[in-house]
Amino acid sequence: MERKIILKIPFSVFVYKTIRKIINFPGYLKDIAIYSVKCDGRFPIKWLALYPSLEDKTSQTHFDPHYTYHPAWAARIVAKTNPSIHIDISSILHFSTLVSAFVPVEFYDYRPAGVKLENLQCKKGDLMALPFADNSVESLSCMHTVEHIGLGRYGDPIDPDGDIKAAHELARVLKTGGTFLYVAPIGKSRLEFNAHRIYSYEQVMRLFEGWNF
Repeated sequence: MERKIILKIPFSVFVYKTIRKIINFPGYLKDIAIYSVKCDGRFPIKWLALYPSLEDKTSQTHFDPHYTYHPAWAARIVAKTNPSIHIDISSILHFSTLVSAFVPVEFYDYRPAGVKLENLQCKKGDLMALPFADNSVESLSCMHTVEHIGLGRYGDPIDPDGDIKAAHELARVLKTGGTFLYVAPIGKSRLEFNAHRIYSYEQVMRLFEGWNF
């Protein structure tokens, strides 16, 4: 079984972005003045149509490592294993949309997505009761999903043991010798209700105890 551990580092994104906006606003006003002088009238500035984007003048393109690296890692695994079909359970949607370019994908979520793409089917699915026979899924992913189960965030029933039951369901449907791609937040064990659980490494191992790593 393939596995990936992602570390979540707490950080006040709201405060950081607010400070950057305040710092960059004078430069925004300066850019308006320069543009207004140079504009030939083709796209004039209209004050009621301003759309200040104040965080993008950086030396490098910023990205969210948390949700950039793990879909890239998982997509490379699927490309390498090249299954006849890949089943994804509620991972970030753009993973399934991209993988469907080279492998047929079925995406399941408690709240089904309305995406329509060739080689991609989006269906309603409950991780507490997956619609698959035992030992039947050759290629399976469930990334940043299990930690949410049973907390009610997405309309699912409240169940303190929801993550444990979800792990059992994943174990039930995965075919012997199949590939399972899993991601969860790792750190100091805690519940951040109703967003998610943060697991210790040992807790993740217990969730999948008995699996052949």
